[in-house]
Amino acid sequence: MSAGSPLNTATIVQTPAPPTKTRRRVEATVTAEQCRGSNGVVYDEEEGTSPVGSSSSTESHHHHTHNHHSFFIGFLSLRRFRLVWMLMMENRGQWTVTMARSLRSRIAILTLIFILAFVSSVLLFAFSGGGGGGRRSVGSHALDGSSSGLVMTVTGGKDSAQNVVSDAITTPIVPHKVPIPEIWQKPDNESYVQCITRPKNRRAPRRTDGYLLVHANGGLNQMRTGICDMVAAAKMMNATLVLPFLDNTSFWSDPSTFKDIFDWRHFTKVLKDDIDIVEYLPREYAAIEPAVIDPISWSKASYYRNVVAKTLKENKVVEFIHADSRMANNGIPPSIQRLRCRANYEALRYGKDIEDLSKDMISRLRRNNEPYLALHLRYEKDMLAFTGCNHSLTLEESMETEKMRYDNPRWKYKKINGTEQRLLGACPMTPREAALFLKAMGFPSTTTIYIAAGEIYGNGSMDPFYGEFPNVFTHSNLAMEEELEGIKPYQNRLAALDYMLAMESDVFVYTYDGNMAKAVQGHRRFEGFRKTISPDRYRFVKLVDRLDAGNITWEEFSSEVKRLHQNRVGSPSLRKPGGAPKTEENFYANPLPGCLCDKSQYQTGLNRFEGPSLRAHSLR
Repeated sequence: MSAGSPLNTATIVQTPAPPTKTRRRVEATVTAEQCRGSNGVVYDEEEGTSPVGSSSSTESHHHHTHNHHSFFIGFLSLRRFRLVWMLMMENRGQWTVTMARSLRSRIAILTLIFILAFVSSVLLFAFSGGGGGGRRSVGSHALDGSSSGLVMTVTGGKDSAQNVVSDAITTPIVPHKVPIPEIWQKPDNESYVQCITRPKNRRAPRRTDGYLLVHANGGLNQMRTGICDMVAAAKMMNATLVLPFLDNTSFWSDPSTFKDIFDWRHFTKVLKDDIDIVEYLPREYAAIEPAVIDPISWSKASYYRNVVAKTLKENKVVEFIHADSRMANNGIPPSIQRLRCRANYEALRYGKDIEDLSKDMISRLRRNNEPYLALHLRYEKDMLAFTGCNHSLTLEESMETEKMRYDNPRWKYKKINGTEQRLLGACPMTPREAALFLKAMGFPSTTTIYIAAGEIYGNGSMDPFYGEFPNVFTHSNLAMEEELEGIKPYQNRLAALDYMLAMESDVFVYTYDGNMAKAVQGHRRFEGFRKTISPDRYRFVKLVDRLDAGNITWEEFSSEVKRLHQNRVGSPSLRKPGGAPKTEENFYANPLPGCLCDKSQYQTGLNRFEGPSLRAHSLR
């Protein structure tokens, strides 16, 4: 009989003994069971786990299949009750007579019968496997997590089975947390936190010296950072800011107003303790001819506090015809730097229609909790015309972009050598180069990619990209036509949508450091240094040319690309000063120092803008 099978009491060998010596009877029964090693193993009653008798025959039963574990465990748990039951059955007559003689009472007899009936019913219930015990199988695929799909497999003999039962009762099943692949992991923020709160001991606001009218120029992101500078300028001039006018005459000819794109009420509410903001110029000032000024680019605070503020006091209304790049990146008072960040990261919020649609699109990209990458692929017609880059364009396409450059009076440089521009790293990546870059960095072909850009220029230029990464989305195929109805005709509103999806992506990669790249990467740094990869185009295009010429293998190419960009993933670093404002790192691309501070030193009131770990990192 198998060691895992239920025990049949009829097979137990009984040793003769005087009927009154019950203890001797029990010992004889146990001895008989120990001698019959092929039928079972007797376990110590105190522990219930370690055998006290065995033989060579019983060793063979230690490797029974898991289907018999339940019977074996049931046998062990009921062993004591079965022995008691046998003794009671065999001696029931003598016990009854003795009880009757000693008590000589019918009540005693009825009590004994009741006890026997109760014990019989309990044992019958136990033998039938009732109460959720006895015959529950514990084996392979026995413990299944109800939601996580976890499976615990049991192997080995009876000891293993009992251990699993014990663990299943006392130890909860914890779902295994799948680690995030390194390619998606965000860099360490080195304990840097946002620090843009207003000073507690700030002076009470003075009566306004006049009103500032602002014409923001350029594309959406150029206008966005320009508006933030104008908020700071209004503060330094002690001016009341009228809601800015947006550029309607740029390449996109978008008629959208400030209210069409931004939540203007939120804008005024957030900044109400910094400056006064009004929707329109008051009627009593409408008749005043404003003093028109084109602010000097990259100006310091003294320019606005002394020069422009004087004009405002005299004329009461000043109009700025440009707003982009009108304030220096560095050398600005800390309170003003923090105000620029409050305006950009807290006050300038897109309208509800744009916010809601962006959330829906992000949810679609993250189906099944998959991460997504946002790629700012700036291979658009206007950018190619502006930079003079024509790599991979046909002759006809190259001539078309050149004509566009010559026809635009705002663009100073007309004669440009596209080949030289590319080798200098001054051109946006082509779609093929972008695909090679992502593949070399280690992104799998199944990566979900959102193209945060306008229409990609060039006939069939995206084909090499789709060949490597087929899971590509844009606002056109991610949102329904009715959802885009109030947004699609307006390029600046589409740009706001792209901004949101780039901002919330798991990884952001830009192929050209234009205005959107600067604005988004700075915002992502401010929000906890979200992973942002900035390609070294100068070195990368040279590697591509070597790969195409067969001078290096793909493995060598990929290894070198990873090495070049291991420290270009958006980690904390001090903003790099330059010889000229145009060549130094942009404030909105990296608001450190100014709006991000070392947590420990910020709390203790020491140097809030630069920690020793960061300083050492910037020198490496």
